[in-house]
Amino acid sequence: MSAELIAIKDLLTRLKPDLVKRYPIASIGLFGSIVRDDFTAESDVDIIVDFNDRIGIEFVTLADELEAKLNCKVDLVSRGGIKQKYLDLIDPQIIYV
Repeated sequence: MSAELIAIKDLLTRLKPDLVKRYPIASIGLFGSIVRDDFTAESDVDIIVDFNDRIGIEFVTLADELEAKLNCKVDLVSRGGIKQKYLDLIDPQIIYV
């Protein structure tokens, strides 16, 4: 596990209790370059979230909040909003917090 992955995973773990109180989050995980160890300073952080209720426009608010807290570009994906063929590709690499 890279230092970047450990740092971001730890930060998300600390943020999760508050996020779950304010958003209908069932689970949150990391995937992509941060997990594959080819993360660079120019990379975004890929985050997949499963919701236990509808989130609506608050999805954008959550994405903005994660970018501010992580201090980097975040690509936020809803598990329910991703096509199955793509989910099949990323599912094995997801690291949940």
